Amino acid sequence: MKPATGATPLIAIAGIAVDTETTGLDATRARILQIGAVGISGGKIEPERSFDVLVDPGEAVPPASSRIHGITDDRLVGQPDFAAAWTRFQEFAGARVLVGHSIGFDLAVMERECRAAGLPWIKPRALCTRLLATVANPNLADHSLEMVAGWLGVEIADRHTALGDAAAAGEVFVALLPELRKRNVRTLGEAELACLALSRDLEAGHRAGWVEPVSRPRPPAFQSVDPYAYRHRVGSLMSHPPVVVKEEEPLRRVVELMTGRKISSVLVSGPGRPDQPVADYGIVTERDVMRQIAGGGSDALDVPAGAIASRPLASVRADAFAYRAIGRMDRLKIRHLAVRDDAGMLAGVLSARDLLRLRAAAAIDLEDRIEHAADAAGLADAWAMLPGVARALLAEEIDPRIVAEIVSEELRALTRRAAVLAEQAMRAEGHGAAPCPYAVLVLGSGGRGESLLAPDQDNAIVFAQGEPDGAEDRWFAALGARLADILDAAGVPYCKGGVMARNAAFRGSLRTWTERIDGWIRRLRPEDLLNVDIFYDLKPVHGDAALGEALFGHAYARGHAEPTFAKLLGEQIAAGNPFTFMGGLHLEDGRLDVKMHGLFPIVAAARALAIRHDIRAVSTRVRLEGLLSLDIGGKEDMKAMLAGHVFLIGLLLDQQIRDIYAGVPVSNRVEPAAIRREEQAELKALIRRLQSMPQLVRDLMFR
Repeated sequence: MKPATGATPLIAIAGIAVDTETTGLDATRARILQIGAVGISGGKIEPERSFDVLVDPGEAVPPASSRIHGITDDRLVGQPDFAAAWTRFQEFAGARVLVGHSIGFDLAVMERECRAAGLPWIKPRALCTRLLATVANPNLADHSLEMVAGWLGVEIADRHTALGDAAAAGEVFVALLPELRKRNVRTLGEAELACLALSRDLEAGHRAGWVEPVSRPRPPAFQSVDPYAYRHRVGSLMSHPPVVVKEEEPLRRVVELMTGRKISSVLVSGPGRPDQPVADYGIVTERDVMRQIAGGGSDALDVPAGAIASRPLASVRADAFAYRAIGRMDRLKIRHLAVRDDAGMLAGVLSARDLLRLRAAAAIDLEDRIEHAADAAGLADAWAMLPGVARALLAEEIDPRIVAEIVSEELRALTRRAAVLAEQAMRAEGHGAAPCPYAVLVLGSGGRGESLLAPDQDNAIVFAQGEPDGAEDRWFAALGARLADILDAAGVPYCKGGVMARNAAFRGSLRTWTERIDGWIRRLRPEDLLNVDIFYDLKPVHGDAALGEALFGHAYARGHAEPTFAKLLGEQIAAGNPFTFMGGLHLEDGRLDVKMHGLFPIVAAARALAIRHDIRAVSTRVRLEGLLSLDIGGKEDMKAMLAGHVFLIGLLLDQQIRDIYAGVPVSNRVEPAAIRREEQAELKALIRRLQSMPQLVRDLMFR
């Protein structure tokens, strides 16, 4: 089990709720009489994972203490001493985060006992539910275990036994998770930093001789990766065209093809052509042939290929990064994958031989963990891997835009899996299957492939038929609500602007959507511009992709046909002047909103000009390169925007990674003082240049 980092979501923490019973309440003198603990995993208590041991302190138990916890001298006869009990507890707890109510007291007594027994003491990573409850609800009359449990509706059993109090602390921790999310405390690092800000509570613990219950979050040890699998896409590695035979072809013919073409697999279909949906194919591999011959001898060569072909055929998208193919092969224990295009048609075949050079292990688990997550906690656990991957890739000097594409890829996968889980919940609750075909869309930076590490939810649903507030719409409203809740719990917060399928404005039938977009473009009100522009960045991630593509095509056709629309979009680009009277940058809390003053003008300008000149792409890079290819705008201006886009994404990713591991809520603001002097100068020069972006867009609208 990997140790938790500051990036680990609280819902995904592998923890141990712990409590001790002692000879007294003075941490400088108390001896441990009992240690109780229970496991926490995936935001739930693990009742089957429990620990309970009495400890012989080697001295008499004060009667006053016995009256509280019921532990008397006669119960301790023959029980292990602290050294033996501590060894057993450490084996049980491992590297898990310790959770307890007023755990500073327990840690202080543990430390004192270890030193007295001559045992090494390394303070474990820990969380205090008393402090977390103070963060979540500072207005409680007090933050005793009873008071906090009462507020959260947690029942306490076996009070003043170590195992009973440990279980209560664990249940309180689990119940606190949604309350902490409301306070924007989602990760271990954020929880630690929030607790460390409670100086009055911490000082009271210090005066009582308690150990500080939480530690200041620090970045984990650096782990390098082989960047090859993150630079290359499946389409550049696959074999093309794929070799396909008809189902009735004998195995003898398959062997001839494999030998003659030096390949290790052949695809099988009825027509025997490589131009069908990937779902229509099966596969016969070298191993399949060897098994068949081993069982049937030479007669096996007359068996039809279709009789032994494996189905369904596992596949991967051509534009997926290679690490996803590695992860899928590893999970499925196979050596071949079909490759499909965005329409689901067969594009090629990828074999393990094609991937021999790839040794990228740091993110391979992402695909498996997301695609097989059983709940929001599983999704959160996978999502927490991304900062480490991004950190390693940036250290390898991978283009920051590629890192953002990888983050976007996983955000889309996360949304897709959350939609599947939401569907399962709908069926389990008796709502039945979807009433008609539909697609879940990711909008904004996730759709463009430019997500950073502080995304919120930008999603929508388009379905085949149905009226607003009709039966279909109500089903998808319920689905959208569950989708939003799962994503929020997994670490992708609710969109503050309400761009979520749970809201009526961001779901509808294809007809409703086209009418809605037509109305937005026709009326050209400022509030409509805020809604419609994100539909030029959409990406279908689940369901019937054709519905999403149809919506995208309609939005582009209508936008391009209305020059005034693109012109008004361009006029929304001005993001204000961030410079002071003396020419410095105006900072808030030492930081500058780089998204507002840097990325937004570039992204919005590229979008508006792409709509005007009918460049049907969603990526900012591809849009700018498309403008260059059409000789729209000076090469110097377009290349400056491309370079600025890379620079700003890199700055933001670096800052966000530092913030995540430090427990600082992630945002789109950069601390200029934390970057190199030459980067500060480059940032100022770029933002000053972007001040003229609205005029540049006006000049290029009708060229």
